[in-house]
Amino acid sequence: MKELEYPFDGAWIMKKRRKLKNMLLEDRSIRIEKRIAVLGGSTTSDIISAMELFLLNLGIKPLFYESEYARYWQDAMFDNPELEKFKPDIIFIHTSSRNLDFFPENVTCTPQEMEDALMAQYEHFEQMWERISEVYSCPIIQNNFEMPSYRLLGNSDAWDIHGKINFITRLNCKFYEYAQKHPSFYINDINYVSACYGLDEWLEPKYWYLYKYAMCVPAIPVFAYNTVRIIKSIFGKNKKVLALDLDNTLWGGVIGDDGQEGIEIGHETTMGQGYEEVQRYIKAHKQMGILLTVCSKNDEENAILGLEHPSGVLKPDDFTVIKANWNPKDINITETAGELNFLPESFVFVDDNPAERAIVEGQIPGIAVPDFETVEECISSIDKAGYFEVTALSADDSKRGEMYKANAERAKLQKSFGSYEDYLKSLDMNAKITDFEPIYLQRIVQLTNKSNQFNLTTRRYQLDEMNKIAGDSSYIRLCGSLSDRFGDNGIVSIVIGEIIDSTVHVDLWLMSCRVLKRDMELAMLDELVRQCREHSLTKIIGHYYKTNKNAMVADLYGSFGFDKVQEFDNGDSTWELEIANYKNKNYVIRVNEQERITR
Repeated sequence: MKELEYPFDGAWIMKKRRKLKNMLLEDRSIRIEKRIAVLGGSTTSDIISAMELFLLNLGIKPLFYESEYARYWQDAMFDNPELEKFKPDIIFIHTSSRNLDFFPENVTCTPQEMEDALMAQYEHFEQMWERISEVYSCPIIQNNFEMPSYRLLGNSDAWDIHGKINFITRLNCKFYEYAQKHPSFYINDINYVSACYGLDEWLEPKYWYLYKYAMCVPAIPVFAYNTVRIIKSIFGKNKKVLALDLDNTLWGGVIGDDGQEGIEIGHETTMGQGYEEVQRYIKAHKQMGILLTVCSKNDEENAILGLEHPSGVLKPDDFTVIKANWNPKDINITETAGELNFLPESFVFVDDNPAERAIVEGQIPGIAVPDFETVEECISSIDKAGYFEVTALSADDSKRGEMYKANAERAKLQKSFGSYEDYLKSLDMNAKITDFEPIYLQRIVQLTNKSNQFNLTTRRYQLDEMNKIAGDSSYIRLCGSLSDRFGDNGIVSIVIGEIIDSTVHVDLWLMSCRVLKRDMELAMLDELVRQCREHSLTKIIGHYYKTNKNAMVADLYGSFGFDKVQEFDNGDSTWELEIANYKNKNYVIRVNEQERITR
């Protein structure tokens, strides 16, 4: 829904929120259900209403638990049967500078007294986080603290130990240190959001005195949207690809008319500096694992010439796919998505031309199309929309572009072979399939929250939960990585099976789209059966839970030789495999060969 995409009108959303909710629910979209507990230090009902709208719009159906006013700490720290029964997927702690109870407003305090107050305030929160982790084992989202509405000490408030700004700044830094050490703990940066909105407006006192709101009512959707950015990232709802126009988007001018020397990029002109900053911003996304593609109405020769401009930051090698032709851009994006094995809705289309934006947005459901009028607005329009919110970064993320470029080389090679099996053998593939190793747990969790097309149950896991599974002998765990003559694809497949009596129930089976049709699924199945035999198990039970994205694996178990034993009206199904007579199915991938050599 366009009204709920950045930039939006917060005041209008608050007025129309009931109508907007009804419209979202009436579209009958398939959404993943998530339980979110909101523990507030101020009034949270309207924040929850706004969060619900944004989450529904992103494909998440939220169920909320709401603490009573200002009882966030009590709800977390004491026995709470209601919250325990709720079984939250996420706990969000909504506190603000109004909840800093330990700050001594006394300029005669000694440095040690101020330090003791800071530690007492921090430990008040740390104790709560530790107990939430112990009892609920779910991710925690915690606000940092916005600046106060006044500076008792004037400019000295920032550096003097008695200043509240100094106290808040130091406390925020301690929160950040905790976040750095706890991967399932996330900071909701209310400090930044309130500064962008305008602190005086954000902290309009009447809203606190009248309603105990930590912010003005029109700012509630802005705050809620920032919170939802974290939630949708945790649950794998981020975008994955930037599809970029060239002329007047990555540089000023038209390369076909102006030539390389005539386009604006670099320090020589005011506009050129703006386009250079855009290119630097875009290139930084590549390091985060976002794929960069070109979607431009241009001759390819001219497009490459523009990207090779001496002052340009982005070069042809930075792009996984370059579509520079005169085809409609929605067709180019759809074709690019097919080549990358992504859904088109995973794309963000960046183009200065509003007509092109409207066509692509109208033809490709779910694609993100930021609006901007000038180069100066481009970065802000992408950044504040939060398409690529980072909640975890792995070593594989920085290599993702190269991995997909290697896939393009594989596709070229395939055309030279008469049989597909001969092509697969020519790739010289090696797989490493092992139990979960601690060093890879963060990547494993990340993969469970990203993969949708090849994911039989679409279970989502968080690090605390995965740590428990990793140490539980009642599970068979498989982590598969794949390399070939073109490079290393990293960890690409995960299987989790729970042992119950003489059977293993597959709770999770997923694979990255970048290794589809390479027989990695067969290698994983062979290893699963081998380990079942080691455990004297006789049967594998698999489940397929239908979503609007994973239709490609609806009959995967059937192709493996499983028998379908149950099918439901909603498309879900249950499958069984007796393993006594099972024969290996993988003939093209060498599995754990280096490990055998080492032994």
